[in-house]
Amino acid sequence: MSIAKNKDGIESLNCDNHYARLPAHFYNKQMPDGISDPKMVSLNPQVLALLGLDSEVNSDVYSDALLQLCSGNYLPAGFEPLAMKYTGHQFGHYNPDLGDGRGLLLAQVKPASVDTDGADSPTWDLHLKGAGRTPYSRQGDGRAVLRSSIREYLCSAAMQGLGIPTTQALSVVVGSDAVMREQVEQAAMVVRVAESHVRFGHFEHFYYTQRLDDLKLMLDYTLTQHFPDALTAEVPYLAFYKQVVTTTAELMAHWQAVGFVHGVMNTDNMSILGQTFDYGPFAFQDNFDPAYVCNHTDYSGRYAFNQQPQVGYWNLMALGRSLTPFMDIAPLNETLQTYDDIFLAKLRQLMRAKLGLQQVQDGDGELIKNLLEILASNEVDYTHFFRLLSGFDSTLDGAEVALNSAIRDQFIDREVFDAWAVQYQQRLALESSVDDDRKVQMNRANPKFILRNYLAQQAIEQAADYDYSLVNELLNVFANPFDEHSEFEALAALPPEWGRKMVLSCSS
Repeated sequence: MSIAKNKDGIESLNCDNHYARLPAHFYNKQMPDGISDPKMVSLNPQVLALLGLDSEVNSDVYSDALLQLCSGNYLPAGFEPLAMKYTGHQFGHYNPDLGDGRGLLLAQVKPASVDTDGADSPTWDLHLKGAGRTPYSRQGDGRAVLRSSIREYLCSAAMQGLGIPTTQALSVVVGSDAVMREQVEQAAMVVRVAESHVRFGHFEHFYYTQRLDDLKLMLDYTLTQHFPDALTAEVPYLAFYKQVVTTTAELMAHWQAVGFVHGVMNTDNMSILGQTFDYGPFAFQDNFDPAYVCNHTDYSGRYAFNQQPQVGYWNLMALGRSLTPFMDIAPLNETLQTYDDIFLAKLRQLMRAKLGLQQVQDGDGELIKNLLEILASNEVDYTHFFRLLSGFDSTLDGAEVALNSAIRDQFIDREVFDAWAVQYQQRLALESSVDDDRKVQMNRANPKFILRNYLAQQAIEQAADYDYSLVNELLNVFANPFDEHSEFEALAALPPEWGRKMVLSCSS
């Protein structure tokens, strides 16, 4: 039957804590350590709506209940907080000592507005990041700080607005507790919302410890909850693997097309659902650099921008290895070998959309490759260029192509752009759409607003002084990053020199 919202709203969430029904050694149940004097930095109305909660938080009781929940100081009835145990490969090396070291899965809930017995209603994990020490914290304090919390919150919203598969974030809360990182910082918390927090590393944990009964249980749980179609396949685990290969390959294509650098693609940071997961030292490209490394501890460049597709393949290989106790390796390898074709097909689809190309032509791959090369050699801003390109005048003749001056002036070597522009003009001639229609289509594929690291840094610095206005302005534009938002024009500006190619730590 339908559950009506009561005064504070939060108690109306319907808990279905299916992960907590797995054996006790899959996790550690514990209460969160709340933060003192919590203040709500930002609350995402879109994520509130996902949970069936009111986006207009008018009631003081409702607002306070949300604040206390999001700061780890209050748990509604039915919440069963737990820290998951998993392992994974970090920078290519297996680490057995991983798990939720500073976060807790608070509950798995159905939206407050749906029937409790609604078979098709979604279940959302509510995960509190910064909740204190767990048995898997190793040498850490289990806390999160304001800067890392704001960055995860904003980037989750940015990726959602871009249409890229991602976990989401409900809130950022800051407290008065001091946390030591490179310096003393403010403790903060993020409530992450996702369909699942199961990672590649969950399966690696049971594979490397040779607890095969538990590995099978983990697989069966995952298929039942998240891959029900695979259960009826001839070989269910292979069908599951095929879906993960596909969604992961397509996610990598999305990252490359938008110029996103994850920074820490360890297998414990890979979602089984092919969603962007665990935002740490991430970045979006500014002046385009295929070899951009945004993580200052990535000395070898393993997780550079141009390495991400190959790392996705490597991580899937590690996941496939965990399935070998239950099936032959040959079909797993055959499935893995489809990865490149899936990735390239999706990437070319996305890049054609960025170029305003609706048809498929044989030379499209070369046109895209040549463009990326000249963007890199001229250090052109990636997002700004593609947004400008929508204004390309394809009606100019011969040498007049060079009159696309606003675009041309982004290049140091204008002649190299002119040569590419002629190729582009010839390619556009094969399309049926006129320039005005193409511009509309391209502006739906090329965002005006992305989370540039300098913007995140400015928002963090303001928030440290209890000014949360920039955080919320960014949240606003990221809900629709393809729109003009003329009142927020400054947020689309090119980065200052100090804000280019920022390199960040895992605590950023």
